[in-house]
Amino acid sequence: MGIKVLKAGLLTTVQDLGRTGYRKDGIVVNGAMDTLALQIGNLLLGNERTEAGLECTLMGPKLLFEKDQLIAITGGDLSPSVDGEPVKMWRPILVLKGSVLSFGAAVNGCRAYLTVAGGFDLPVVLGSTSTYLKAGFGGMDGRALRSDDLLYFKREFSGEKRNFNWSIDMKLYPDLGDSVIRVIEGPEYFWFNSEVLMNLFTDDYEVSKEADRMGYRLNGVLLKPLEEKQLLSAAVTFGTVQVTGKGNLILLMADHQTTGGYPRVLQVISADYVKLAQMQSGRKIRFSLVKLDEARQALLIREQQIKQLKQTITFKYL
Repeated sequence: MGIKVLKAGLLTTVQDLGRTGYRKDGIVVNGAMDTLALQIGNLLLGNERTEAGLECTLMGPKLLFEKDQLIAITGGDLSPSVDGEPVKMWRPILVLKGSVLSFGAAVNGCRAYLTVAGGFDLPVVLGSTSTYLKAGFGGMDGRALRSDDLLYFKREFSGEKRNFNWSIDMKLYPDLGDSVIRVIEGPEYFWFNSEVLMNLFTDDYEVSKEADRMGYRLNGVLLKPLEEKQLLSAAVTFGTVQVTGKGNLILLMADHQTTGGYPRVLQVISADYVKLAQMQSGRKIRFSLVKLDEARQALLIREQQIKQLKQTITFKYL
């Protein structure tokens, strides 16, 4: 026994940090859009940070707990409540048997992550339990959750019913109100002249309604290359910014294809994936060009913060 899904929400899927090592075979990494939120949620519960959780998009699910369980809710604020009472995010929460966890309006961001102590008991496909919707495997039979689905825990909560009153320093998580996205030059950056490139960093781009786990189409100034060139399909990754033949920008996300034939003008730095993952349609962003060393340093600092959090939380469960 574990959790029964009363209402599935708009798009609720099982996600972990993704399946690596298979892009050469055309299989995408996928995994959580906001991997930082998922990792923090797991660490708050004493889990390995690679454990799978539920990614809840915009309108979260309604879940009945059939057993006591310790949970954490991280990421975007989708107004979580237990039995109608608002609960705090970014800390462990003890949910008792028979209680109902539900979500309301999206206050900040658009993706919340639900993790449980010990993790969910799900089959592993190619080293991951992540749901890859387009291929139909992983998670719950390769699909989003549905009403009446049952999710089982790897282990039942056996701790005493006490207050788990620790939380994280929110300096670890980016300000979702910050619309500046840091990028480095993409491999085809110099296919475009300097005046065209200047528009990338002086104008805002809007996340269009064509936005999903695969990628975001951005509305804004069109980019045209200096001359017509043919690009053979080349490797792309999370955060790659492509330019279509018409000059539109496409920003690739967690379920992106493994290769693409459009020029790769920019690459979002890893440390800013979080802000991208939490952006709703209609949100405006502005790109800021940085050097590779700055991108590496930002990622190194993030990794050091996560390791420090893990060490701190470990002592809480001793």
